[in-house]
Amino acid sequence: MFVTFLITFREGLEAFLLVGILLSYLDRLGAGRQARWIYLGVAAGLVASVVAAFVLQVLVGQLSSHAIRTVLTAAIMLLATAILTYMAIWMGKQAKAHTDEAKRRLEAHVSAGRVLGIVALAFLSVLREGIETVLFLSALSYSGEGISAWGSLAGLALSIVVVWLLLRGTRQVPIAAFFRWTSLLLIVIAAGLLGSAMNQLQVVGVAPGGTAPVFDISGWLPDSTGPGVFLRGLFGYNATPTGLQLASWAAYLAIAVTFWGRARARGA
Repeated sequence: MFVTFLITFREGLEAFLLVGILLSYLDRLGAGRQARWIYLGVAAGLVASVVAAFVLQVLVGQLSSHAIRTVLTAAIMLLATAILTYMAIWMGKQAKAHTDEAKRRLEAHVSAGRVLGIVALAFLSVLREGIETVLFLSALSYSGEGISAWGSLAGLALSIVVVWLLLRGTRQVPIAAFFRWTSLLLIVIAAGLLGSAMNQLQVVGVAPGGTAPVFDISGWLPDSTGPGVFLRGLFGYNATPTGLQLASWAAYLAIAVTFWGRARARGA
């Protein structure tokens, strides 16, 4: 549940924060009456994200070949790993520029009376984060992590509350620290997805190396029950990892955390 909550909370916070900034900027432009078009775009983005989730599940489920289905799910996990890494290390440096560009476009749409432009701006802002959320949660489910509906709803609800507090002018929400440290957690989650993807590719003979485990500690800390389930979801823990799975997990984690630390030092 925690991993689901973290993903939806962070993605929801990014989406709704930009929407909130756009709504505030509309008021500054004296065009508050246009807010309904932003709300329409947000609603459309949420619906489109749900449709995308359904299509993805149907697409994977309809594949009759086990090997092709396994390769596709591994590809989804690898893509999620790449995007999570990008978000955790590089996106923080581009957030302000992205927000300024959104404001510029909003002002242009308002000045020209382009209602569809206002709707599209909010729609794409929500859809981008929604598609990423669908991709991440799908990748987690394929890696064996259970997806919690309550965790998703709690994450989205809390993100809305935090955005509301920020727009009310409070200084009690450490938003910069939140993004910085959840970025580190995203890297840890991505490492687990990468390891799981390597294991899946080995099972169908696409990746090199045998499927025999390097060690087996499932006797005292299984990854299917108890604390092992939490460790598997957050850290990619596997009680019986293959050599490639363990090596890729450790190498990725070492490299990504190093880059994260350098990016954090530059931003300090």
